[in-house]
Amino acid sequence: MSEVKVNKISPRSGTDVTLGDSGDTFTIPSGATINNQGTAVNFGATGSASWVTTVKTSTFTAVAGEGYFVNTTGGAITVNLPAGTAGAVVAIKDYANTFDTNAVTLVQNGSDKIGGSAVNATLTTEGIAVTLVFIDATQGWLVTDSGLQTEAPTAQYVTATGGTITTCGNFKTHIFTGPGALCVSSAGNAAGSTTVDYLVVAGGGGGGTAQGSGGGAGGFRVSNSYSIPAPTMSPLSNPTGLPVSVQSYTIAVGGGGSTGSLPSGDGTAGSVSTFSTISSAGGGQGRGNGLGTGFTGGSGSGSKGGPTPTSGYCGGAGNTPPVSPSQGQPGGKGYDGRSVSTNGGGSGGAGSAGGNAANQQGGTGGDGSFIADGFINPTAPSYGTPGPVGSTRFFAGGGAGASCSNPAPNRALGGAGGGGNAAVSPSSNGVAGTVNTGGGGGGGAGNPSSAGGIGGSGIVIIRYKFQN
Repeated sequence: MSEVKVNKISPRSGTDVTLGDSGDTFTIPSGATINNQGTAVNFGATGSASWVTTVKTSTFTAVAGEGYFVNTTGGAITVNLPAGTAGAVVAIKDYANTFDTNAVTLVQNGSDKIGGSAVNATLTTEGIAVTLVFIDATQGWLVTDSGLQTEAPTAQYVTATGGTITTCGNFKTHIFTGPGALCVSSAGNAAGSTTVDYLVVAGGGGGGTAQGSGGGAGGFRVSNSYSIPAPTMSPLSNPTGLPVSVQSYTIAVGGGGSTGSLPSGDGTAGSVSTFSTISSAGGGQGRGNGLGTGFTGGSGSGSKGGPTPTSGYCGGAGNTPPVSPSQGQPGGKGYDGRSVSTNGGGSGGAGSAGGNAANQQGGTGGDGSFIADGFINPTAPSYGTPGPVGSTRFFAGGGAGASCSNPAPNRALGGAGGGGNAAVSPSSNGVAGTVNTGGGGGGGAGNPSSAGGIGGSGIVIIRYKFQN
C-alpha cells in the first residue's frame, strides 16, 4: 500500500481533476472533516441541504446547499434566495414555532421564480420546515419536501398537581379524600399519554332507626384504559378513560348520609362525588321504623317490613340515575314478622344487591367493587377495605339491615367495601360506613329503638401515565 502526502492538488489551466476510476472507493476516515468552501455539484443526494447550526434572527441571504433554523420571535424576517442554478437547494425551518405570528418572506434573486411565479413566497405555518430546489427558468425554486414537528413528535405526558400523589411504576395517582382540584399543566400527546383513569365513589347513605334497613352504598364508577388485568380490576370498569386539557378540574367528594332521628326516622342519602364529566350518585337513605320500600341511589337501600308476613317490600333501585357500566345495585327486601318484628333489608353495594331480611334476621349488605392495589400503590396508605378478591381494595359496600334480635349470630353484616354492620343490641347504634369508601351505614336496633350508622364519605382517585 502506497501513500501520497501533499498540501494542495491543482489542475492544469482549464482542465478538471478526476479522482480514481469507475468502481473505485474513496474512504474518509473517522474524525476527518470535508469543508466545502465552494459550490458542490453532483455531490451527495440532489435536493439535500447541509444545515447551519447558527440560528438566524434577522434578514439574511441564503447560500445554495445550506439549511437554516430561523427564529422570528422578535419579528418577521426576509430570506433572500441565492441566484438559481439547476440543482441548487435551500432549506428553512421554523425554530421557535412562530412563523404563524411573524412570517418569513422568501425573495427570489433577480428574475428567478418561485413555484413558477415571480411573486415572493411567504411561510406562515407554525413549526414548518421546507426544502426548495432550483429546477429551471420556467418553474424556478420548487418545494420538494415540507413537514411539521408534529409529524415526528417527542413523547409528552400528562402532568398535574392536587390531592395526595403516589407513584407506582410509570404511573402517578392523585387521591382526594375531600374537595380539591386536579390542576393539569400538560395534556400530553399521543406518543406519551393524553388520558386519565378515575375512581369516583359517592357518599354512602345513612342507616335507618329502629330495626331499620342499611344505607345504600355510594355510586361506584371506575375506568381502566391502561388495562390492569383481571381479576384484580373490577368487572364494572369502563375501558375508556377521560382525555384532559390544560385546566383546573374541580373535585367534589360526597359526604356520608346521617342517621334518622329517633324513634323511627329514615336516614339521609349520601352526597354526590364528581370529577370532570363523571358523577357518582349518593347512596339511598336507610328506611326507618315506618314500613315501605327502600330508597333509590347510587346503590339502593333495603326496605322495611312487608305487606304480609311472607312478602317484603322491594328494596330501592340502584344505578339511579342510570349510567353504564352500572354504578350500584338494589337493596334487599324487608321482613314483616307481625307479632315479632319488622326487619330491615340489607342495602345494595356496587358489586351485589343487598340481602333480604328474614324472621329475626336483618338483610346483609351487598358487597362493593374493587380496584387493584397497583391502581394506587401497594405501599401507599390504606384506602378502601379488604374483600373476597385478593390484592385489591374494595369500596362502596352496602349497610346491613337490623332486627330485634341483632346479637350474633343474628346480627347482619355490612358488605365488603366499608358497609356498616347492623346494631349489636338496642343499647348501641348501627355501625357507620367506613370513611372514604362510600360504604352505607348499618341499621339501628329495635325494642327500644337505636339509631343507624352514618354513611361513609366518598373518594376520588385519578391515575395516569407520566413516563415510559
